[in-house]
Amino acid sequence: MISEEELDQYRLSGELVRAVRDGMEANDVIGIVVAWDDETVVLRKASRRVIKLSRSYRYELASSERSAFEV
Repeated sequence: MISEEELDQYRLSGELVRAVRDGMEANDVIGIVVAWDDETVVLRKASRRVIKLSRSYRYELASSERSAFEV
C-alpha cells in the first residue's frame, strides 16, 4: 500500500502517476493525484474525469518505465 507521504509528494508535484492494476499495461490508469483516504486514491485523468482506485494498487510516476507486475 502506498504511504501518505508518497501520495502527498505526488499531489504537491502535480506529476502524472500510473496506477498499475494488473499485468496488462492497457489496464493502467494515468492521472494526477487529487485526494485519498485510508482505502482509496482519487486520480484526475486527462479527460478531467476523476476515478477512485484502491490504495492497494502500485503507484509510480508515469514518466518512468513501467515496472513488471508482481502478484
